[in-house]
Amino acid sequence: MKPTALENACKIAIKDCMGTKKNETVLVVTDENKRKIGYALYETALKLGHEAIIVEMKSRKINGEEPPASVADLMKEFDVVLCPTTKSLTHTNARRTASSKGARVATFPGITEEIMIRGLNADYKKIAALTLKLKKVFEKTKIVRVTAPNGTDITMDITGRKALPSKGLFHKKGESGNLPTGETYVAPLEGKTDGVFVVNGSMAGVGMIGSKPIKIVVENGIAVSITGGKEANMLNKMLAPYGLKGRNIAEFGVGTNDKARLSGNILEDEKVLGTVHIALGDNKSMGGKVNVPVHLDGIIKSPTVYFDGKIIMKDGNLLVK
Repeated sequence: MKPTALENACKIAIKDCMGTKKNETVLVVTDENKRKIGYALYETALKLGHEAIIVEMKSRKINGEEPPASVADLMKEFDVVLCPTTKSLTHTNARRTASSKGARVATFPGITEEIMIRGLNADYKKIAALTLKLKKVFEKTKIVRVTAPNGTDITMDITGRKALPSKGLFHKKGESGNLPTGETYVAPLEGKTDGVFVVNGSMAGVGMIGSKPIKIVVENGIAVSITGGKEANMLNKMLAPYGLKGRNIAEFGVGTNDKARLSGNILEDEKVLGTVHIALGDNKSMGGKVNVPVHLDGIIKSPTVYFDGKIIMKDGNLLVK
């Protein structure tokens, strides 16, 4: 019987992206909403000859919320951990600890069958090459400035911060990232971001942005004002429990996946080639100092990006090839 498109995508994830070897163990962590994809990954791992276990937990309320302690403990015991879940486990202590113990972890927050199939049929060798090239450019840079016709004009200091390439090939011990993927990102220095960014693509936890974009005013690394329509109201409500830490400018990232499309699902949206994203909240996972159980990315369409005054992206056209 011919494998389905979903089964093929699962095989690419396990075999190619994770580089899973015959004797390696695989854990799938899923929840009630992503059960179908979870079981597809689990069954594919078994068919490929791996010792595999699937565990289902109750879906989390927000990106960055910790899984149950029993699940976190299990994650440390496997060679490869795959997390197709409703909310992101990327920026959790559970994921960080598993990675520190040598597990290779792929998170699939908010994954859908359509995004799984589309995103995992990309050319990951090409994506990896561009993502790693951008990492080198990031790490030679001190000041990033982003402008866009929508009113965005924001400056971030990334001096000395390590850039992270989510390249889609996680073959070394402790490597982790999203699948599908394709982005290079960095944690700007705390307290060193100023200006305005206007989210007009999509926002994590909110979805696609309608006629009123979200305008975020930043002073000394903190989002001091979030205004717009109903999407801005939703974002303010989500951030309310976390105080100033939740409003920390946590991340600046550039999408590198030419197959990804804006869909309202942040897993795919932040990878779209020709967009950038700025996140609020936790940056501990990316070498920063703010540890808070929330991490929300906002997508800016058609930006112009300056690295130390030199244009590396013009109106959404990435000039680094």
